Amino acid sequence: MIVVTGALGFIGSCLVAELGAKGHKRICVVDDFYKDYKNANLDNKPFIIGDWVHRDIFIQWFKNNYAAVDMVYHLGARTDTAEKSKTIFKELNLEYSKEIWKICTQHQIPMVYASSAATYGDGKNGYNDSHTVVSKLKPLNAYGDSKNDFDKWVLKQKTAPPFWAGLKFFNVYGPNEYHKKRMASVVFHAYNQIKATGEMKLFRSHKKGIKDGHQKRDFIYVMDVVNVCHFFLKHQKTSGLFNLGTGKARTFLDLVNATFKAMGVKPKISYIDTPKDIRKNYQYFTEAKMTKLKKAGYKTKFTSLEDGVKEYVKKYLVKGKVY
Repeated sequence: MIVVTGALGFIGSCLVAELGAKGHKRICVVDDFYKDYKNANLDNKPFIIGDWVHRDIFIQWFKNNYAAVDMVYHLGARTDTAEKSKTIFKELNLEYSKEIWKICTQHQIPMVYASSAATYGDGKNGYNDSHTVVSKLKPLNAYGDSKNDFDKWVLKQKTAPPFWAGLKFFNVYGPNEYHKKRMASVVFHAYNQIKATGEMKLFRSHKKGIKDGHQKRDFIYVMDVVNVCHFFLKHQKTSGLFNLGTGKARTFLDLVNATFKAMGVKPKISYIDTPKDIRKNYQYFTEAKMTKLKKAGYKTKFTSLEDGVKEYVKKYLVKGKVY
């Protein structure tokens, strides 16, 4: 059986769908099932014949059922970067993750977990997934701190699962993020704003030397993310932290123009001030160094921004479909 925590969420539900499409029929889905606004993400997935386990009882369930588990994908987390409560992040992103790690270690079960590019902070230490830089990183928010704290804790452990991978997700976009609201991808917001108004408002640059709309991110399509997750089900030679981006930063202007094109709408773009509550910690550039994942054997080419946006818009957003 494969366990996926955060299975109702954006990446988690796409991974469940991908695992099903690849022929895996025994999947245990874990999440906060009281949040029924995310339930559509697991609709029409009849291949799941494993257990549905609420997040609050999963640790005990795992202790009781470890013998049936072959692999754990721990993607569940509090992901709101605007959340200020360090207590919530410590409980859900750090301590909860430690418990899963300990069980996987005790019973030698492979584990892949969600880290984040938010651990890199303002990027002054680069975007290299070498273990030697982890202790030097200074995230810009409590969410990033919680992810980096777990990475640091993992690297200090003398015992570990037989294989583990901490995936530092960069800017992921794609189907099944309808519930994320403010935290949804720029593609999602662009599509809805263009559909409603015929135009798109981007954040103005507040950094000298960077033009409006030329802030850059490493945008990665969620289908590439789940492909990498599945890769680690079959290839478990080298454990460690791995960046998961495309390795190529693109501007927000590129992304929005791709969205206009996919919608068949003539581009109309204006700029607004970056909200003050996120302006101080706003990243102007992220780009994953992808050498490590390639050395681990991952050879599949990542989807281009234009192709990913086109598929996301035409196949999912226009039709209101989930994957």
